[in-house]
Amino acid sequence: MSATGFKSGDVLVLIARLIADMDDVETRLGAALESCTDADMPVAAASMLDFCGDVLQLSLPHGNSRELTGILVEHFGECDLLVADHEIEVPRLFVSDMDSTMIGQECIDELADFAGIKDEVAAITERAMLGELDFGTALKERVGLLQGLAEDAIDRCLAERISPVAGARTLVATLRSKGCRTALVTGGFHHFADPIADLLGFERVVGNRLGVADGILTGSLVGPVSDASTKLTTLEEERDNLGDGARVLATGDGANDVPMIQAADYGFAYRAKPKARDAANGRINSVDLTAILKLFGIPESEWVEDVSAV
Repeated sequence: MSATGFKSGDVLVLIARLIADMDDVETRLGAALESCTDADMPVAAASMLDFCGDVLQLSLPHGNSRELTGILVEHFGECDLLVADHEIEVPRLFVSDMDSTMIGQECIDELADFAGIKDEVAAITERAMLGELDFGTALKERVGLLQGLAEDAIDRCLAERISPVAGARTLVATLRSKGCRTALVTGGFHHFADPIADLLGFERVVGNRLGVADGILTGSLVGPVSDASTKLTTLEEERDNLGDGARVLATGDGANDVPMIQAADYGFAYRAKPKARDAANGRINSVDLTAILKLFGIPESEWVEDVSAV
């Protein structure tokens, strides 16, 4: 959602999965509604979704999405939420970041541990994700530090260190069961992204390629850098292929995810760094990614655990 405001006559729908104690929801809701009125954003309707008992839906005739999000966080704490200026519907395209979004780790940091330089590499990664360093420059610097590492360390890293985030497979499989196209787009590496995409059920993978010679990492990349612009371009290509009116979901956690998050109808920041969180109209503070399914109003009876069943 590109704009933070919406005009009178539009309907803004906010759906929040409440982290707060549900026994206290009426008190918190009353205070939130009062704050909305004070901010000239009167709530027209508030109700719990029938099929998702911990999800509250609010509808407003006008207001400011950023201010509204702030009010909800103030009264309900760091909740899972989604704000949209249209009736929320299941997306037809899902584009996601990989590291610290679909999986719980940063692959390059874990791989660096096999070279004994995890702390050095992780410090660069953190600054890049915060937007303090140019992503491409930071990536090449980190890859250069891996020069001389045996390629088979990647297989060991995958087996011993890398695991999907809770709910990731269910999220992808359920969306695909609803006719949603899926793409995993990462600033990481195909060595990791390809098997992870197979495990989670993504249909397309875009990422960087590590240089390898005689089974040893060369410390360089092969081909162009997959970065923030690549993520945005991939989203735009896939959306164009679907035609007009296709709603798009994007998830990410770092600064290089901001362009695609902003371009999506539903841009979710998953336990994210500040720049990604501020750019998003959706937030997931829970660990489990099935929170997104609840925010789309998809009942658990329709969740699919494995994409092979689709």
